[in-house]
Amino acid sequence: MYLSKEKIIECLDDNSLIIRPLLDKNTQVNNISVDLRLGCDFLVSIQGRDSLIDASYENGKHGNINNFFQETRRQLGDTFILHPGQTVLAVSLEYLKIPKNVLGIISLRSSYARLGLSISSSLEPGYCGCISLELTNGSKNPIKLTVGVCLLQIRFAQVTNNQEYYSRKRKYLCQVRPQVSNLYSDNDLQKLKSISDDNNNRGVTV
Repeated sequence: MYLSKEKIIECLDDNSLIIRPLLDKNTQVNNISVDLRLGCDFLVSIQGRDSLIDASYENGKHGNINNFFQETRRQLGDTFILHPGQTVLAVSLEYLKIPKNVLGIISLRSSYARLGLSISSSLEPGYCGCISLELTNGSKNPIKLTVGVCLLQIRFAQVTNNQEYYSRKRKYLCQVRPQVSNLYSDNDLQKLKSISDDNNNRGVTV
């Protein structure tokens, strides 16, 4: 069950839920959600010099993801253009800290989803930090966005037991600026590389 407007405001007032800066509580807090704003920092996908993004561990070393993103910053009220097929890493303007028994579900406001934008994300119970946004323009036209606009919304769902967010290692912890993918820290890649090496050494084909 999603938290109601009354419960959200109660949590904000007693600081069990922190959303800062909440520039306009009267308009941003809805019946079962809170509208959140597009932040000022971006990592823009660009055409790199390499032929492809290496998301593998084939060579036994980290790949080249950083080469395909360029950092840029805008001020509140400035505009930002997202081109067709382009992905931009951004963050919410607001910093959040949510209770250990609450899950945050992120969605794009429908007015922007109808333009062809898409995001998909969720926040685990106990999360703290700005919200990481992977914005993709799936339309055939460039879309100009205003920095600071209410672009997304978050719904809060209560879970049965308190969850400890710091109980395991996190790749993206309390981030306040966009970060490129840290997939190279996944153990799966190294394990699969070892399996592949073993198979090749024995002449095994799949």
